[in-house]
Amino acid sequence: MTPPAATRAVQPAVVLLSLLALAANLRAALAGYPPLLETVRADLGASAGAAGLVQAGAVLMMAVGSLAGAGIGARIGRERALGVAVGLVAVGSLVRGVPALLSLIGGSLVIGFGIGLAGVLLTGVVKEHLAERAGVATGAYVVSMMIGATVASGVAVPMATAFGGWSLALAALAVPAVLATAVWMPLALRMPRADRTLARIRLPWRDPFARLAACYQAGTSVMFYGWLTWLAPYYEGQGWSAERAGVLLAVWSLMQIPVALLVPVLAERNRRWRFWAGLTLACGVAGTLGAMLAPMVPLVGPWAWVVLIGVGLGAGFPMGLTVIAWRTPDGAASAATSGLALGVGYTAAGLAPLVMGVLIDLTGGYPAAIGLLLAAAALQGFAIVRIGDRAA
Repeated sequence: MTPPAATRAVQPAVVLLSLLALAANLRAALAGYPPLLETVRADLGASAGAAGLVQAGAVLMMAVGSLAGAGIGARIGRERALGVAVGLVAVGSLVRGVPALLSLIGGSLVIGFGIGLAGVLLTGVVKEHLAERAGVATGAYVVSMMIGATVASGVAVPMATAFGGWSLALAALAVPAVLATAVWMPLALRMPRADRTLARIRLPWRDPFARLAACYQAGTSVMFYGWLTWLAPYYEGQGWSAERAGVLLAVWSLMQIPVALLVPVLAERNRRWRFWAGLTLACGVAGTLGAMLAPMVPLVGPWAWVVLIGVGLGAGFPMGLTVIAWRTPDGAASAATSGLALGVGYTAAGLAPLVMGVLIDLTGGYPAAIGLLLAAAALQGFAIVRIGDRAA
């Protein structure tokens, strides 16, 4: 696809690097909360269900942002809307700087809407400006998201100690979002406004591929956000300190980085999407079963399970976006299809932390909650089989 003349002044490499800066903020705010979750509960007197509601509300608002993203991008321009979306992440992070449950939930809702909006817009921008290397570009910005999440989960507890409270540590995550927005917006303003006729974009509910993509994203998103929220608290329940559990979550995020970049490239090169998607899902299922049945292996501890889960989930999200990029004809269609898939996926994923928290409260343990993640993996596996390699 040949870009419009007005966009040629912005080199693809500059677009990609700027996208990476934006993407680094799209999981950091969510990843910084779980290592502090037990501290928040103790400070605010919140139940596990209420603590899970913070993350659940954020992910449900990600669904709202995803479903609205294609239309908003068409009206004001995907590039401009992307800058606004990351700006919302910064605003929500600042709101969470007030140490109260209401502000924590409210700020998380704003963050979630910004993240959901940005996720859809990123897909459309890649299709529009980096279409020839969609797999590489998608993997690269997902890796940037994971790096941001890894850093946030690793430094959350030390920052809370240094700043004198969990709320200030969460608020500090606004800084990189503000900087990334400041870098992106001058570029976005040089790009042409979207054709107003595109504002009538409809989500492709009747398209069989779009529905399968939605099932796939529902499965991988429930797995990801379920573990993101409860992995650290789960191992705190096994006797680990908050600091060590935060490091465990950081390692989990770190293991996702190489597979997020490598697996989409291998699938793109070999046109074997089903094989690579299925292989990584199998790793995630094996790690989840291991963590549930034998959480502390002698001499190994939880590390083998965390590595397997990280490998399995690291490729899940980018593989879902990559297959959408392959199967859609242009940026508008890509944004609409990814909007449906991510909207449905985040709706399911948004309920997962809350339902898991309620199950933990009701049963006094984690097996039932982890069983929910295995059911999500089964849904993802169904979508992989049905999509097949024809999606490539």
